[in-house]
Amino acid sequence: MGAWDVGPFENDMAADFAHTLDETAPDKRESLVRSTLGRAVQARDYLESSEGEKAVAAAALVAAQCPGGEAISTGYGPKQALPAFAGDLRPLAVEALDRVVAEDSELAELWDEAHSSPKWQQGIGRLRAVLAPESGPREEAPSGV
Repeated sequence: MGAWDVGPFENDMAADFAHTLDETAPDKRESLVRSTLGRAVQARDYLESSEGEKAVAAAALVAAQCPGGEAISTGYGPKQALPAFAGDLRPLAVEALDRVVAEDSELAELWDEAHSSPKWQQGIGRLRAVLAPESGPREEAPSGV
């Protein structure tokens, strides 16, 4: 995993994704974000870490435009202006984040082995809370219920 910190753009794949966004025609940028999120959601058996890292970055871009969202302030994020994203990207971004932290996700496995895993998981939780504030934090169902 080419990560140097826990932020959504602090890894090689997300930085490359940001560069691709900058190189994409302005009217095609939302489509690139949508397809990136969609690939993560549609991954059937196992989500590769590279797709997961790009999905987290795309979700962070969507969250940045939501009330309470944090602006992308790292130098590794997109430098070109992004369009105002359609509201239907929010639930897609939530689905993508849920897929990234699922059991059959390479990125989740890699972070589970890292010392800074709790910090990464908190960051994913904050993104999810901004994208779907009405659903609150995701909780595991109590066992035996």
